[in-house]
Amino acid sequence: MSAVAEIPVTPPASSGWLQRLSALDRAQRMRLGVGVALLVAVAIAAIVLGRQPDYRVLFANLSDKDGGAIVAQLSQMNVPYKHADGGGAILVPADRVHDVRLRLATQGLPKGSVAGFELMESSKFGMTQFQERLNFQRGLEGELTRSIQALSSVQGARVHLALPNQNGFFREQQKPSASVLVSLHPGRVLDRAQLAGIVHLVASSVPELAPSAVSVLDDTGKLLSQSPDAASGSGVDAQQLLYVQQIEQQYARRIMDILEPVVGRNNVKAQVSAEVDFSQTESTSEQHRPNLAPDASAIRSQQVVESNGPQGAALPTGVPGAASNQPPAPSAAPINGANPPLAAANGQQQGALGAGSKRESVINYEVDKTVRVTRGGSGAVKRLSAAVVVNYRSAEDKGKTVAKALTPEQLEQMTALVRETIGFNKERGDSVNLMNTPFQVDAAPVSDVPLWKQPEMLDLAKSFAWPVGAVLFAALVLLGLVRPALKGVARPRAIPVAGGRVDALEAEQPERPALPAPTKKDELLPVSPEQMRLEEARVLAKENPMAVANILKTWVNGDSV
Repeated sequence: MSAVAEIPVTPPASSGWLQRLSALDRAQRMRLGVGVALLVAVAIAAIVLGRQPDYRVLFANLSDKDGGAIVAQLSQMNVPYKHADGGGAILVPADRVHDVRLRLATQGLPKGSVAGFELMESSKFGMTQFQERLNFQRGLEGELTRSIQALSSVQGARVHLALPNQNGFFREQQKPSASVLVSLHPGRVLDRAQLAGIVHLVASSVPELAPSAVSVLDDTGKLLSQSPDAASGSGVDAQQLLYVQQIEQQYARRIMDILEPVVGRNNVKAQVSAEVDFSQTESTSEQHRPNLAPDASAIRSQQVVESNGPQGAALPTGVPGAASNQPPAPSAAPINGANPPLAAANGQQQGALGAGSKRESVINYEVDKTVRVTRGGSGAVKRLSAAVVVNYRSAEDKGKTVAKALTPEQLEQMTALVRETIGFNKERGDSVNLMNTPFQVDAAPVSDVPLWKQPEMLDLAKSFAWPVGAVLFAALVLLGLVRPALKGVARPRAIPVAGGRVDALEAEQPERPALPAPTKKDELLPVSPEQMRLEEARVLAKENPMAVANILKTWVNGDSV
């Protein structure tokens, strides 16, 4: 009797990976090669994308001419660049943005689509005086356009100057004028101060140009700049509305500042309505006072007429008769106290002047009058109305926080504070209304947008999309292609020796199945003769293995015992 065993034999480790790979079939080799190639491609892509620099905007909204010049210069400087927004923006690495800008600025790039005084640098030989004046005008318009475009609200601008030729006649000289067309950014507006700044910028840049001769229009054709006369008759003015809003906000802020320390922050709301009078009035009055004394009045003019005749030859005057031969008495009636009595003076002069002497004196005094011109100021507050709402105060009641109304005394004190704060004037009709009521607390709005649709989550998913995708792809390639191929390489195969059968040597101890050890339950059961003989064989194999090996050798060789 002979026993033969077929035992798989693993090749030694010294055979190496080459022998294992050669043992694979064609399909396994192709699968392994594709998996390794994909893993290498994923690794290279991760390295390249990880080292790719972050690009930032270098210049935006460039003209084609400036964009081409900048791109050519970047190519000479060996600076990588990209285009964005359809070629309207040029992107460069973020760490080189400022360096590239400074280097391009030294070369005058970007020049801009508007030409300034650089037109005067390229003067040609034989240029006429008209061409020089035209280049100067174009350069001045370009410089003004650049200055206006520097404003944050202005997107684009065009300036047109009308500079007439000056002749030798001063009275016939024409004044220059200007027109400005501005295009604003979406959602931006120009207030009156900015419009006035543009007007004065243009007027100050052109000699003898008055601000009233500058017109500013927007891209819709609306006239933005108006003369003071036109603005005064335009009715409601935006500046007036802004002034009223500032007054109302100032009074409301005063009320909030005086009540918040008392009732707490976010426990008081205030609104103030102001009625402002913007009408302008002008009155002129002329007053005349009665005649004053001569020493208190100013003499405007004085006239004295004297005529002297021969002494003793006084000519008779009056109606012939006895009455006419008497000398006339001097006049003693003063006019408004201005002319002193002339009796003494005539008496003293009669002897010297004689009978034919004549003297007339006329004195004119200034008329006393007062002219008063009164102009009423605009922007005076005619009436104020304040509305204040105060929240209930919080109090402890049996360990719980409850809201309680303010007492009438507290409300009266707060009302008095509000009146003093806004300068309450009962004569002009001011009113203050203070109300105490609990505030309605609105619950925080719950976003109906699901989590996976929120912008934050979308940005986070986009940022992690490439790394996670690369890892998942690499894991898929590793588990689906590389791992099965590696299992085929590492799996041992049976090597047939001597027709596929190997004789078991005496010294070898092949693994044999063993019976389980008897338990306590099994010890109580009766033992059969077969089990007794098997147990004796086990004891013999443990005590004398050489004898057992000889017996097995005899069985294998087919010898009889």
